[in-house]
Amino acid sequence: MSPCVDTQRQPDFAMPQNLSDLVQTRYTTKAFDPTRKLSADQVQEIEALLRYAPSSTNAQPWHFVIASSEAGKARLADTFAGGHAYNEPKVRNASHVVVLCTRQAISDDYLQHVLAQEQADGRFANEEARAGQHKGRSHFVNLHRFERRDAQHWADKQAYIALGFLLLGAASLGVDACPIEGFDQGAVDAALGLREQGLSSAVVVALGFRADGDFNAKLPKSRLPADEVITRI
Repeated sequence: MSPCVDTQRQPDFAMPQNLSDLVQTRYTTKAFDPTRKLSADQVQEIEALLRYAPSSTNAQPWHFVIASSEAGKARLADTFAGGHAYNEPKVRNASHVVVLCTRQAISDDYLQHVLAQEQADGRFANEEARAGQHKGRSHFVNLHRFERRDAQHWADKQAYIALGFLLLGAASLGVDACPIEGFDQGAVDAALGLREQGLSSAVVVALGFRADGDFNAKLPKSRLPADEVITRI
């Protein structure tokens, strides 16, 4: 059977009407139907979710690799052999797989590149505003580069903001998702040639549509009580 584009979920699924319903009905999909694919419009929305996610000082220290072809997904899936084989079927059977990557270094040249894009997009009323933005962003980037020495960890935090946008946004599109940290980072980086590009993989997300046999779809969502995790002052 050839894969078909199918934007509909299982017949018994009704899209939530508000955000609080959405977060209670989305879940981590454990098994994907390999015959069902995201539509071109859904893919475009997914890319927008990633690009427009917020980051500290708008530094955008990330890059996103999206595998949708069988060959592309196979390159990724092959890296899951061995200790992470339990996640391999998710990668092979998903419609699309996103590898959220971070920059190994946030260089001065990259900061100037981001600044130039902001200039082109009309972010600055005058040169003073442009200089102020560059000074403020450089301050925080250099704080993590030279004082705290945790620049890549800081970049990973930004990638996880994009991850949150992706998971919630995908749910709003009727797309199932599974965030994956159980993978061999070195193997993924090598398979995609990331290190040569100054990048490192941070987290992987499989996107698609749940299979009929996905056990997790039938389980109730479980969270600690609100009063236990929220302090109101």
